[in-house]
Amino acid sequence: MRDHWTAGPLVAGDGGIEVATWDLGGDGPPLLLAHGTGFHAKVWLPAAGPLRPRFHVWAVDQRGHGSSGHAPDGDYSDWDRFALDLLAVADAIGGGQPLYGAGHSLGGGVLLRCEQLRPGTFGALYCYEPAVVPKGYEAADDGSGLSELARKRRACFASREDALANYAGKPPFAAFDREVLEGYVAHGFVDEPDGSVRLACRPEEEASVFGGAAASRAWDELDRVAPPVTVGRGRDLTGAGAVASAVADRLPDARLEIHGDLDHFGPMVAPARIGAAIAAALDAARVGG
Repeated sequence: MRDHWTAGPLVAGDGGIEVATWDLGGDGPPLLLAHGTGFHAKVWLPAAGPLRPRFHVWAVDQRGHGSSGHAPDGDYSDWDRFALDLLAVADAIGGGQPLYGAGHSLGGGVLLRCEQLRPGTFGALYCYEPAVVPKGYEAADDGSGLSELARKRRACFASREDALANYAGKPPFAAFDREVLEGYVAHGFVDEPDGSVRLACRPEEEASVFGGAAASRAWDELDRVAPPVTVGRGRDLTGAGAVASAVADRLPDARLEIHGDLDHFGPMVAPARIGAAIAAALDAARVGG
């Protein structure tokens, strides 16, 4: 997999924050993969295999994650900033070609917001349980509960090996594909001077991202997303899964794809399957277009 993990351009995102891009290889029009809160580009590597024959696959570390820069004030509650970052990335990798996108959770919600802010950016999208929350949504599911959980996350470990062993034995990480989990740990920590490692996306930053879910305007403007969108959903009718069907219903050109044996972390649990589903959905949109 290392042959398909090459650093791309550092892109100046909103406010000048550097956004790291990664070239995952492949042939065809550019496809941008956007991760969920607390993760990073490398969790997409095992899903990229089915995509490379059809697309030139790119992934991004969103601000505050992986190798990207951090907000000086630690505030990630305005999700439009994530969208503006991705629009800058789209310009950097697009090369004037039709651009496609796939995202999980936060990543899916941000891709939809990109298309709202700048229509015509994407030819088609695949969004697995996009974090698009209607106003008035239950407080327990609007990101506030997740914020509290994020703040309690253990931030430091003696080594990456210790972190990997810890995660392998606890949910939701225990269910992840092993290569996804190893990639998450390898790229998701930074080295400390004493030899220990610390989460690249700090717990308070992750909490701030979750806290911005209810403030995003993506739900109110779903009717502005013109390109075809496939909305993936797992088995759980909680959190983003609870509103996935409604998101699909509100989009002008969308279909719902249910993976009944997976949960919210489907792209990390079954990456090859989700990669194939993304390829099939976006291929169908290209042919239909």
